Amino acid sequence: MKITVYAISKNEAKFAARWAKSMSEADEIVVLDTGSDDDTVKILTDAGVHVESAVIEPWRFDSARNESLKLVPPDTDVCVCTDIDEVFEPGWRAALERAWTDGATQGRYRYIWSHTADGKPGVEFYAEKIHTLGGFRWVNPVHEVLSCSLPTHKAVTLDGVTLHHYPDDGKSRASYLPLLELAVKEEPSNDRNSHYLGREYYFRGRYADAIRELKRHLSLKSAIWADERAASMRYIARSCRALGRTDEAESWYLKAVAEAPGVREAAVELGRMLYDAENYHGAIYFLEKALAVKARSASYINDPECWSALPYDLLSLSYYFVGKYAEAVVASDLAIAASDEKRLLVNREFFIAARDKSAKADKTDK
Repeated sequence: MKITVYAISKNEAKFAARWAKSMSEADEIVVLDTGSDDDTVKILTDAGVHVESAVIEPWRFDSARNESLKLVPPDTDVCVCTDIDEVFEPGWRAALERAWTDGATQGRYRYIWSHTADGKPGVEFYAEKIHTLGGFRWVNPVHEVLSCSLPTHKAVTLDGVTLHHYPDDGKSRASYLPLLELAVKEEPSNDRNSHYLGREYYFRGRYADAIRELKRHLSLKSAIWADERAASMRYIARSCRALGRTDEAESWYLKAVAEAPGVREAAVELGRMLYDAENYHGAIYFLEKALAVKARSASYINDPECWSALPYDLLSLSYYFVGKYAEAVVASDLAIAASDEKRLLVNREFFIAARDKSAKADKTDK
């Protein structure tokens, strides 16, 4: 099996050597550089990577990816598309070869999109940027995906293949919004792009635009994935809250909880909002509802905060404020099991003291 890694680059000197080393299990590595003015090309070339340069005008990520795909040698069996700020865990090639069954045309693998402060996986999901050479092309100006034109298509799960993303947070995302607007203009019925655009408006503080686009997403006939619909509802709720429309925010959170009861995110966010409003009984209800969900989603929707100490921390505090001190201690223990934050230890001692004082008072009353 011949495996070729292909990528695009622009001013990636910071990551180029690390990336080339990680990709070295492939038979060939090819890169299309789109205008670097640092040492990216030299570093890659010195590492044995075949690099060619081209200017992509107007800039679109799908156009750049398709040009880079043209650099892949025609005798390649499996193409692996990665970005220069990504790193495979060692042994990825052997794992790929073990899992690549006859007739396979595309592979899905574990993708760690972000990491927590202590280096553990944050947001993770399955990506699908490994494919056979023929019959695939990239589509969408940004958040580009592979489109397959093969008469038969077989996707396989590549157990043991894990790709980590370590982004340069200093890089500008300025092009993302206009490219997302272009994507929605080109294909208004694409529900994924509509969700991405509404979410991007929220990130930019354009809350009214976020609400408008996310409501449009929910109205699309193709928008049937409950987890993503619930995510749009959450971003609408966040936008309403940012605009001071608290009642609307709560209503949208309730819709999100009902839409996707099998994920934690909406219930945690609503529990947090109710806690901030000192509605501790309401917070307890929704935080307990969230924590009843034991299986973490394997999609890009999952929020690592919902699987951290946060919901237990909020629950312990809510229990304390309603006088359920024993329950506060139990929730506090679970928060501490998920985090070594000193504040949680202090809280636990406080809850224990309140529990013991309450128990003593009850015994005295009797």
